[in-house]
Amino acid sequence: MIVYDLVVIGGGPAGQKAAVQAAKAGKRAILIDREAHAGGACVRYGTIPSKTLRETAVAFDCFARKTGGVIETKVPANIQLESLMTRLDHVVRGNEQYLTAQLQRNNVEVWRGRARFVSPNEVEVTGLRGEHTRIAGTSIVVATGSSPRVPTDVPIDHEHVLDSDSILSLAWLPRSLIVLGGGVIASEYASIFAALGTKVTMIDAAPRPLAFLDPELVRVFANSFERMHGSFIGGRRTKRVAWNGLDHVDVTLDDGTALTAEKLLFALGRTANLDGLDVAAAGLAPGPRGTLEVDADFRTKVPHIYAVGDVIGPPALAATAMEQGRRAACHALGIDPGGRGELVPIGVYTVPEMASVGLDESSGGMVGRAKFDELARGRIAGAEGGLLKLVADAAGRKVTGVQVAGDGATELVHVGQMAIAGNLDVDVFVENALNFPTLAEAYRVAALDIINRRPR
Repeated sequence: MIVYDLVVIGGGPAGQKAAVQAAKAGKRAILIDREAHAGGACVRYGTIPSKTLRETAVAFDCFARKTGGVIETKVPANIQLESLMTRLDHVVRGNEQYLTAQLQRNNVEVWRGRARFVSPNEVEVTGLRGEHTRIAGTSIVVATGSSPRVPTDVPIDHEHVLDSDSILSLAWLPRSLIVLGGGVIASEYASIFAALGTKVTMIDAAPRPLAFLDPELVRVFANSFERMHGSFIGGRRTKRVAWNGLDHVDVTLDDGTALTAEKLLFALGRTANLDGLDVAAAGLAPGPRGTLEVDADFRTKVPHIYAVGDVIGPPALAATAMEQGRRAACHALGIDPGGRGELVPIGVYTVPEMASVGLDESSGGMVGRAKFDELARGRIAGAEGGLLKLVADAAGRKVTGVQVAGDGATELVHVGQMAIAGNLDVDVFVENALNFPTLAEAYRVAALDIINRRPR
């Protein structure tokens, strides 16, 4: 039986980074994935396809704003959804080729097949032809991802009532869409379709979408969503969902409100992919939420078995999963991972996008604000609705957090991330020149807001 230093089960962002980290350290690593191509579901069904469609939606929205509405940019009725994603194959192939090359140049062994535990150290792999092979790992990383939750009270048929894996298989852009959910996936798709001209209604039990984010950021999102004629119904649950058999989906809420739409997207949660893995044979069991429970180093209760990515639950974002995979591999192999493990940015690719890193206003520190309509670049680019919040310690000195909503938010947040990592003072954004006109000038405006109000 072959013994590997690190066995990684699952080839998505988390698994890929874990395997590459081990290989870079000169260890013998193997990656086992059921998908036919590198990158897992992230590349084929999740992050890459949805963000590709988002770029098209953003182009329509930005063109209208940046031309002052002089040129008509309305998406034609009944346009094929596939026609709005003509670059998708190119984007997917490019990502797959890059990830495959990365694995190859780092000498990561890759097996295509299904893995299951037969003991805490042994894994059986069923190959594409049904052959069974057993291998052992000194350490094992479970990175099998998640799948859309299958509800008992919503009849998902992947044609009229869809989940987040099947929504992009729609033949035509719907004229109306009901989205059940208020989390990241629900908010991203709701705003993407709204930007493309679909009448979108979001419904969630929470009073506002994206409850884990700074409320001010969410208001920027909500204002944009309303501008695109989207609507959010909070504090409500569905009582009945049914396809009428002809042309629309009927939804009845718990307060008796009746709604209809051409299509419905169910985006209320995801389930960890543990079926068939036989974690019990490894001495493990899913926790109350169906995920694997881990400590700060991503170890399960079996110390040499690690779990990372969606399989351990929120935040279930690609960037977070990558860092979890890298750090798990480092810990398993006794390598210093460096940096600060908690300093991972959150990026939500709504229209407009939102991002956050470090502490927020609830930390009690001083907060400086910069509205994009205060910036020359914001006015030039028609991005007036954006906001950057710079968070400092109570004395208004050290940068401790950044939250951004608006055009380029997921890029802008990295400037603040590096300031936090470098333990820099707020003053650094005033004492150093920034290009003009840029949205990055928001850091200077926000820094001045703090400096002008901090204790003398």
